[in-house]
Amino acid sequence: MKLAVIGTGYVGLVTGTCFAETGNQVTCVDIDERKVEKLNNGIIPIYEPGLDVLFNRNTAEGRLKFTTNLAEGIEGAEVIFLALPTPPGEDGSADLKYILKVADDLGPLLKQYAVVVDKSTVPVGTAEKVWNNISKGAQVEFDVVSNPEFLREGVAVEDFMKPDRVVIGTESEKAKAVMNKLYAPLVRQGNPVIFMDERSAEMTKYAANAFLAVKISFMNEIANLCEKVGANVDDIRRGIGTDSRIGKRFLFAGIGYGGSCFPKDVQALAKTAQDNAYDFKILKSVMDVNALQKSKLLPIIKAHFDGDLKGKTIAVWGLAFKPYTDDIREAPALENIRALLSEGAKVTVYDPEAMENVRNVLGNQITYAHTSYAALDDADALVIMTEWPLFRTPDFTKMNLLLKNKVIFDGRNVYELDQMKEVGYTYYSIGRETVKPEVHQSA
Repeated sequence: MKLAVIGTGYVGLVTGTCFAETGNQVTCVDIDERKVEKLNNGIIPIYEPGLDVLFNRNTAEGRLKFTTNLAEGIEGAEVIFLALPTPPGEDGSADLKYILKVADDLGPLLKQYAVVVDKSTVPVGTAEKVWNNISKGAQVEFDVVSNPEFLREGVAVEDFMKPDRVVIGTESEKAKAVMNKLYAPLVRQGNPVIFMDERSAEMTKYAANAFLAVKISFMNEIANLCEKVGANVDDIRRGIGTDSRIGKRFLFAGIGYGGSCFPKDVQALAKTAQDNAYDFKILKSVMDVNALQKSKLLPIIKAHFDGDLKGKTIAVWGLAFKPYTDDIREAPALENIRALLSEGAKVTVYDPEAMENVRNVLGNQITYAHTSYAALDDADALVIMTEWPLFRTPDFTKMNLLLKNKVIFDGRNVYELDQMKEVGYTYYSIGRETVKPEVHQSA
């Protein structure tokens, strides 16, 4: 099939590349000339494990192309994906200006029947708005379908090629046939393609992300209570995660969620509820809990240093909002770094992938280390913000030589408590007891 993908952000690039991998002819369209030039030169603007292999193979074999020309990009396309940004407005609602502008432009350019697919996360009713905007200039038949993505950054390629389910919102039999044909190679093992109306499909994406955010915030609240009553949140996670009604995923306590989806989507769903005169109390609480949780470590750090961080050097491991990505949108690390700087601390950071993105935001306010160990040199303490695997098994003997104090503030519960006791660190984590080295009194 011949496909067009409008927008080469995270969703658009993964969508276009993976559909090319299943044998389709894909043209990706973007108005950013520099970005398109880089893509045509083989430079991928995002970090996503495994994407480079598929990208290089499909561009080399001519199945994946890039252009800034919309008319050229959609020529002959049976399916046109809209994978455009929907940033939150000041009131929390999703801004549809990019999608609706492209819809305006598409109408006069359509030369034959096409299925136009909303791949972006959009509020309920967007498919109707897109249809209305296209229809103003269209002279041919077309359908607008909602097909939300459920990609997890860090494993997006695997999620796309082996989806748990494919949700498609359309009541057009013609569009259903096209979408079934397109997704057939990806669901051969029997994973369901779930058809529903457009509004239900749009709501499904928001409901999924909001529910996962609820799980995260619930566990963070449990962790905070654990600290009060002397329980261990990791034991509780294992105890409830084996219950098939609950499941083991998204139960890890920490310093809150970030990224491009959860904060924006929870906020947008809350705004939809507000616009429809519904008081969605759970979502309000989720947002409040997450905002507080992101800064949970700062008072603990300050208290450890007797309320004074002036002149202290704090090493930070992890900047991305989660491992296996360079995405720093809504990342707790940024908020904590700014807070440490405002307290007069010096900050040295290391992240395997996200440092250039942070440099673009914070510039030379902080120091960027070339390795995780270099970040520790002469630091007064280590703060862990992202649970990259390489942080899980460090050389503590080497760390001891670099850190001024054997102190770790762990926002992701990377280490076991017994391990910290064994290596003699003062160790603060989330929802667990604080580990402090035993003081042996001389006789």
